[in-house]
Amino acid sequence: MKPISPAFAAFSAAQLLFCAFIAAQTSAASTGLKVGAAAAEFEADDSMVIAGGITAGKAAGQEGKLRAVAVVLEKQPHGKIAIVGCDILMMTRQQLDPVVSEIEKTTGIPAANVLINCTHTHHAPSTLTLHGYGPDETFSKRVQRGIVKAVQDANANVSKDDCRFYFHLGEEKTVGQNSRQLLADGQIYWIGPRTNFVRATGPFDPELPVLAFRNSADKLRALIFNHSTHSIGTRQPGRRSPSFYGLAAQEIEVESGGTVCFLEGASGSTHNLTLSGDEITKRVKQAVLDALAQAKPRPVEKLAAIKRPFRFRVRNFDEPREDEAVTRYCGKYAGTYGDTVIQVFRDMRKNLAPQRGQERETWLQVMRIGDMAIVGVPAEFFTKLGLDIKNRSPFRYTFVAELANDWIGYLPDLDAHKLGGYQVWTGYHSYAEPGTGERIVDEVVKLLKELGP
Repeated sequence: MKPISPAFAAFSAAQLLFCAFIAAQTSAASTGLKVGAAAAEFEADDSMVIAGGITAGKAAGQEGKLRAVAVVLEKQPHGKIAIVGCDILMMTRQQLDPVVSEIEKTTGIPAANVLINCTHTHHAPSTLTLHGYGPDETFSKRVQRGIVKAVQDANANVSKDDCRFYFHLGEEKTVGQNSRQLLADGQIYWIGPRTNFVRATGPFDPELPVLAFRNSADKLRALIFNHSTHSIGTRQPGRRSPSFYGLAAQEIEVESGGTVCFLEGASGSTHNLTLSGDEITKRVKQAVLDALAQAKPRPVEKLAAIKRPFRFRVRNFDEPREDEAVTRYCGKYAGTYGDTVIQVFRDMRKNLAPQRGQERETWLQVMRIGDMAIVGVPAEFFTKLGLDIKNRSPFRYTFVAELANDWIGYLPDLDAHKLGGYQVWTGYHSYAEPGTGERIVDEVVKLLKELGP
């Protein structure tokens, strides 16, 4: 047997390395995952009432765009899922159910596979009845049409080539905090001075998951990120705005070339209390970019979704006790604005009184992207409840998208109900009976187990 020449050995080794490289490239490219993404803008003007305050207010001018941002994922034989983030305060299922039906009719994506999250910006026109004002019907219709268009466009541009999924669990712990702070007089902070601060009454969730999808040329196709702080804050005061999360998303889009979708997390009990809108935008943007830089490829073996109805009841409330709680706080901390707030709450309770004990129905939703899950809950969900879902989930990574597919007000945990405060005062913004949040957590965990590990 003739000895192998050094030249032949080197050639063979090079061949093996080349074949291994090609195999790796083929394996990376053959993920079977297709991705589409698109955004649709909501036109707004200075005549429209802005949602988020206790009374009707208006903005002068606008910074950034108010949009619906849609990401459509497809992997056969599992079909498609659609994830949408909307730069509005919130919307009810009475407005969103017809939107989902139109999406299903025109794209073929099943209704159960469509998640619509509201980013909860407090700087967009009103789309619902809240506190002392109602919806702007013109803007509301534009939002509905915009959501449908964003999903239709994303579905139409689903990639022909396979895409790769990248993920990193980032963190931003400086842009928010538990804002339900115990004051020395036993009340829970809402507005006014905090000079008699004692302690926070709940947790803050700093997790910032980043889900990135790259095409076969390694260019960013779409990015989804999630974080859990109330979307209040603009760069320019008094302007309409997607707020700091939306502004950060739009800046990242310009720099990266991909479509960026933000999903608001369980932030019913967390706010930014110290930073300017400009500073918080910079920090969120940098945290997303840092996570993107560290993101690693992950397989997506399966796409799946479950969407189920959930029944709850309007709380039974004691009118004198409710009035005393609002009057006591506003009389001490709200200044001249206090009388207006007190009357708004009295009017809301008067309208809610005949509905006490009534049963209502809303949506719960879970989605699976490989070994991670997205949970859609229809409320301003307290962070403690969101963390409970994460801790009990059978999936390696789980994150919560609040204000998804419906709006049923704040859902405080039972301890928060005992402490009281604005988020617990009965009104259009908070009317579900105590314990509804815990029941939702239990049902969501069951759905996650059904979705499979």
